Amino acid sequence: MIVYSSSVKQFKEDVAENLIAPNIETAYINKLGKRPAQSEWRAWNNSMQFMEKVVRNSKIADDCGVLIEYTIPSTSKRIDFVVAGHDQDSKKNFIIVELKQWETAEASAKEDIVRTFINGAPRETTHPSYQAWSYRQFMYDLNENVYTNEIKGHSVAFLHNYRSKNPEPLRSGQYQKVIAEAPLFFAEETRKLQEFLFKYVGKGDGVNLLYEIENGRIVPSKSLIDHIDGLFQGNSDFVLLDEQKVAYETIMSYAKKQDHKVTVIVKGGPGTGKSVISMNALGGLLKERLNTVFVAPNASFRNVMVEMLAKNRTLSKARTKNLFLGSGSFVNSRENEFDVLIIDEAHRLKGKGTYMYKGVNQVEDIIKSSKVNVFFIDEHQKIRPNDIGTVEEIKKHAKEKKSIIYEYELHAQFRCSGSDGYLNWIDDVLRIRDTGNFYGWDRDAFDFRILSSPHDVYSHIRQKQKEGFKARMTAGFAWAWSTEGNSNGQVEDVIIPEHNFFMPWNGKAIQSTWAIHPDGINQVGCVHTTQGLEFDYVGVIIGNDLKYDATNFRLFADYSEYKDTAGKKGLKSKPEELTKLISNIYKVLLTRGMKGCYVYCCNAELSQFLSQRLNLNGSVNF
Repeated sequence: MIVYSSSVKQFKEDVAENLIAPNIETAYINKLGKRPAQSEWRAWNNSMQFMEKVVRNSKIADDCGVLIEYTIPSTSKRIDFVVAGHDQDSKKNFIIVELKQWETAEASAKEDIVRTFINGAPRETTHPSYQAWSYRQFMYDLNENVYTNEIKGHSVAFLHNYRSKNPEPLRSGQYQKVIAEAPLFFAEETRKLQEFLFKYVGKGDGVNLLYEIENGRIVPSKSLIDHIDGLFQGNSDFVLLDEQKVAYETIMSYAKKQDHKVTVIVKGGPGTGKSVISMNALGGLLKERLNTVFVAPNASFRNVMVEMLAKNRTLSKARTKNLFLGSGSFVNSRENEFDVLIIDEAHRLKGKGTYMYKGVNQVEDIIKSSKVNVFFIDEHQKIRPNDIGTVEEIKKHAKEKKSIIYEYELHAQFRCSGSDGYLNWIDDVLRIRDTGNFYGWDRDAFDFRILSSPHDVYSHIRQKQKEGFKARMTAGFAWAWSTEGNSNGQVEDVIIPEHNFFMPWNGKAIQSTWAIHPDGINQVGCVHTTQGLEFDYVGVIIGNDLKYDATNFRLFADYSEYKDTAGKKGLKSKPEELTKLISNIYKVLLTRGMKGCYVYCCNAELSQFLSQRLNLNGSVNF
């Protein structure tokens, strides 16, 4: 959707008469049904003055086309400025201009991330060239008119208030690859930007190109399909086995019909392969040329999936990210805007009032926005009060939207050495559900140990890492996170003084990729950086947020020891509900391992209880 479009001639007249910001605002209200923020209005008024001077002095033809605030289809992202026209060889071109009012910025250790002042405080954000390039790449990959009508795209970033320094942080070595894709222009480089515009659109005749761009059908290009297919080829992380293949083909058959609205609910516990199936479904549906997006509420989970798929290829990774969205992305989506939405970890979907989410119900948003929606869910992995993803909730909104519901349940166990008995024992011992595994399981099938010191747990995990296995330390949310100064995990928050044990939570610099980053072995992960992922071996510290009452034979949550403010909101007088959520958290952590799990309990009674439960069917390791 385009908020404002015109010829270059009309654009220059609107700026000259000081009408550009009011005209954009009027169009914004008419098309979006809401008023823009005052900061947006000021940005238009300021930035368009600079762009008008660049356009005027570039001497490009008056019949070039101008788009302002172009909403990228199927996303909530808006492109600041687009100018379209023909070059001297009469070839069609458009140029995306990402406008920034920044005056200073700092480089970051994170890939394509910088720090600058946004809304009155220093914050991390993507490099301007990365933003510009990613918008152009989206058009190449998914706008059918762009990739079939041979419309050549270019992208630049223009920081019109920023005078470059020596050395210039925004041109640091780690950003050179993306700057080569989307050149960066500072305040003193307007002449170079003018020359860039003239080179690609100077001959004009661009107004009709605006229509082609806006009305391009959102369908994956052959280039994108080949790219994603190539990432899956030979990637052992995403091989389908047995029951997973059956579930995948079932989803594909429902999704390809596209003759009515469909909701597919895939239920399965830890290790049943939900993520493997969902990722393969993404690739398979793209090959069918369906507008498909992978949705996950947890940013860490999304980023690790992209990393595993793209294998550290920078621009490949960035390109792949266009297909992965957070669950709050569909508030303003149109009815049936997407062919298929694939929702992994659907139990973590949110309702009204959740931080940064501006809607009412993410389940409803997703079903409304897609012809086919596929929910992968495990209701026993809800870990916060605002997690509303349940089978009942999905069915309710599917029925309201007249969506036909299909259910599928996964049973085969591909984690914990295939030990259903271990998973059943975890459910039973944590009082999540009664199972037949009160007495444990075949201990030879899965290496589970309760250890007497957190140092012993860490020692085992370090050793497994040295042996070439994927291994990580995790803990419950029984220690507060430092709000400042923990960018690289230098603050030791996880402290157990009686054992002289000190480790940091995962640092902010690698928070979204902690599970696979080399530095992750030296940091403790929490449920938010591990849910949905798996390791060969996992170490788990059960904090004092979960305790055992030996007198009354019950597990209980300690509200004061549970440090997740959002996770315990409204639960001070609901101890049973809090205990259930914290038990779910530890179930998630205790089931991350494929081959083994090593545990330390801060609460001595809980440690003794777990040991006794194991001793009923053999010895326990201390």
